[in-house]
Amino acid sequence: MAEAERFGYHNRILRVNLTSGEIREEHPGEEFYRAYLGGRNLIAHTLLREVPADADPLGPDNRLIFAAGIITGAPVAGAGRNSVGARSPLTGGCGDAEAGGFWGAELKRAGFDAVIVEGASDKPVYLYIRDGQAEIRSAEHLWGLPTAEAQEAIRRELGDHGVRVAQIGPAGERQVRLACIANDLTHFYGRTGMGAVMGAKRLRAIAVRGTKPVPLANPDGVQALARWLAANDEKLNAGFRDTGTAGGVQYLNASGGLPTRNFRQGHFEHAIRIAGETMRDEILVNRGSCWACIVRCKRVVGGVHGSRVLHPVYGGPEYESVAALGSCCGVGDLAAVALANERCAALGLDTIGTGMAIAFAMECYENGVLTRADTDGLDLRFGNAEAMLAMVEAIGERRGLGHILAEGTAQAAKLIGRGAERFVMTVKGQEIPMHEPRFKHGLGIGYAVSPTGADHMHDDGLVKAGRSFRERFGPLGILSPMPVNDLSERKVRAFYYVSTWNHLYNSLGLCQFMPYSPNQVVDLARDITGWNVSLWELMKASERGQQMARLFNLRCGFGADDDCLPRRFYEAFADGPLAGVALKPDELERALALYYGMMGWDDAGHPTAARLAELGLDWAQGGVDG
Repeated sequence: MAEAERFGYHNRILRVNLTSGEIREEHPGEEFYRAYLGGRNLIAHTLLREVPADADPLGPDNRLIFAAGIITGAPVAGAGRNSVGARSPLTGGCGDAEAGGFWGAELKRAGFDAVIVEGASDKPVYLYIRDGQAEIRSAEHLWGLPTAEAQEAIRRELGDHGVRVAQIGPAGERQVRLACIANDLTHFYGRTGMGAVMGAKRLRAIAVRGTKPVPLANPDGVQALARWLAANDEKLNAGFRDTGTAGGVQYLNASGGLPTRNFRQGHFEHAIRIAGETMRDEILVNRGSCWACIVRCKRVVGGVHGSRVLHPVYGGPEYESVAALGSCCGVGDLAAVALANERCAALGLDTIGTGMAIAFAMECYENGVLTRADTDGLDLRFGNAEAMLAMVEAIGERRGLGHILAEGTAQAAKLIGRGAERFVMTVKGQEIPMHEPRFKHGLGIGYAVSPTGADHMHDDGLVKAGRSFRERFGPLGILSPMPVNDLSERKVRAFYYVSTWNHLYNSLGLCQFMPYSPNQVVDLARDITGWNVSLWELMKASERGQQMARLFNLRCGFGADDDCLPRRFYEAFADGPLAGVALKPDELERALALYYGMMGWDDAGHPTAARLAELGLDWAQGGVDG
């Protein structure tokens, strides 16, 4: 294809072998990009093609993939996202995580659509990419530094404070399985332990600088969408700008869906103390944003608050962090929660996994499974903010009980024994995020079938503010709302369509908080690429990614028995707004069977040959066996 005809992607994937030091490029062609789009789909494709069933997630045969989508880097709000994936050291299956910010757009502006890292260096290194060129540099002087210090050192060394840096922290260096990857210190590829994979490869960072705009087929069409959002900004985005994602704390608490004390409860008596409104009024010093975005939903906190000193360089906590380190640990001290979030950012820890590991340990402690002898003297009860902060450090440093929790709660429970398994809240080995399936029953399907383990974006999506229901969901064939506690055939159908649509965003490189309708997203994809894509084609591309991830997990030993939830979700709340409410095992089992049928999976959870052929994945039919 002629260079002038290529829009929205560069047809350039950077391959880096850290064992040999070789750097090369691949050019997969237009058909590949149109079939897979990028992001999460490109990750699943690479894992299925290249990572064998016996590959150690922390070994050189694993692949670490940074992948933008065809929308990433376009000059429109929401186009700042990209994905990172590998075989997960936390679950042993398909791992990926998404983040916003500026790094993904910078990679596209530097001339690449993805970076695939293989092998492992024998000493710490970082990768420097600038306008189509790449080189491996020593990172021995960066090893052990907090993320802010490492980023400053890289920018100073390169003589360019415009360089965007994706990096691990000391937790990733120590291969903590809850380690994340941070970009620009405030945006996190948090889930599935990607920081541990990067640390195992001794890759401290990827620094990127790009100066060339992403080519667009119809710039006027892209700008028209940007102008539409600007004209409707106050109506559609004011809430996110005002209180950020933590603006949902009080709504969820009043509904009984705020995870509290390791999901024992769905409401928190101190919810107002950690809510977005309180953050705005007491510790907020600024609002951050992502590439080309006008919303500014990111929190920046700072100042001295009693004994707590907060540093704005690390931004501030999102909803997931507030609930994981706050209500789920019973902590109602907002400054302590913000400081814990800051320490996670400096160490390179996933706040969800870390908060849930601490909540698990707190419940073990309160039930006598752990004692002060196990906790280095910490009184690790729910609500003890100082103990929560101490455990963040212990996990990041792999010290004491933190060394055990650094393996993730599922493995930690096995190491602890004494009945600790009954307090584990994971799916496929990954800690549950901060959304409650006893409140939103369709989320139970999402958690169970998610290829990465429990993921809060694998949802039916039907509880959202913003534009009218039919404008948002009508193009998907969902014409009327359903109760949040519904698990009928209608709800399973809605989950199938909406979750497929949500998966799509992570392949396009588009933020799910944007109030675009499906038709606007289709138009945006057309205006960026020049392809005559349809809603149907994009939905098929999304399902293609889901099926590849499923096949990879099957290869890694997962099956239908792993599509399950922790027992706690089948236990009714004792009090609060949802007192007496629980998921019913038979209802969820029936819903899962129906979903299997819609996805074209047999009773064992294997995609049928017919469904794979229908999606153009006939090449993957042997993928289960590697």
